[in-house]
Amino acid sequence: MIRVLLADDHEIVRLGLRAVLDTAEDIEVVGEVATADAAISAAQAGGIDVLLMDLRFGPGVEGTRVTTGAEATAIIRSSMAKPPNVLVVTNYDTDADILGAIEAGAVGYLLKDAPPEELLAAVRSAAEGDSALSPVVADRLMDRVRAPRTSLTPRELEVLKLVAAGCSNREIGQTLSLSEATVKSHLVHIYDKLGVRSRTSALAAARSQGVL
Repeated sequence: MIRVLLADDHEIVRLGLRAVLDTAEDIEVVGEVATADAAISAAQAGGIDVLLMDLRFGPGVEGTRVTTGAEATAIIRSSMAKPPNVLVVTNYDTDADILGAIEAGAVGYLLKDAPPEELLAAVRSAAEGDSALSPVVADRLMDRVRAPRTSLTPRELEVLKLVAAGCSNREIGQTLSLSEATVKSHLVHIYDKLGVRSRTSALAAARSQGVL
C-alpha cells in the first residue's frame, strides 16, 4: 500500500486529490496538511511513502517559517535518513519553479489540471523513486535542454556583467543610465531565461552555460 500525505493550502484541492486517490486500491491517503511547516513535521513523523506537495502556500497560520513547497522539500530531504518521495502538484509551470522543485529534491512535478489517470500513475512512479513529470513539464525541460533559454539581450548581458562585478542595482543604473526599476526588470528577465531566482544562482548558471 502506498501511503500518501496531501500538502496544499486549499481544502478544495485536497478534497479533489483525495477523491482521485481513493479510487485506487493500492493507494491510501494517510493525512492532509495546509502549510509547508506542517508538511515537514508530518514527513518527519514517518509513515509516509509519497508527499503530494503544493509549490506555493498562502500566509498560513501565524508563526510559520517555511512558505514554499520547494523549501519544505529541501528541508525534508536533508533532515531525514529515509524521506518520503515528494511529488509537486501545482498550477505553476515556469522554468524557475520547475527547476527549483527538482533541485530541492522532488522526484516529480505535476500540474493540477492533469487527468486522474496521470495523477495515479505519477504517485505510483514517485513511490518507486522514479521520475514522474507531467508531459507539459517534461516537454519544457526537454526544450530547455535542446535550446537553453540563455539568449540574453545585449543590455541584459551588460546588467549581468555588472552584477558579476559586485554592483548594486543603483550602481548598475548609474553606470547604464537606467532607473533602478528598469534594472530590476532586466534582472527578472535574466532570472527567467536562466531558470533561477537569485543573483548568485544567475551568475553560477551563466558561467556554467558559457554566457559569462
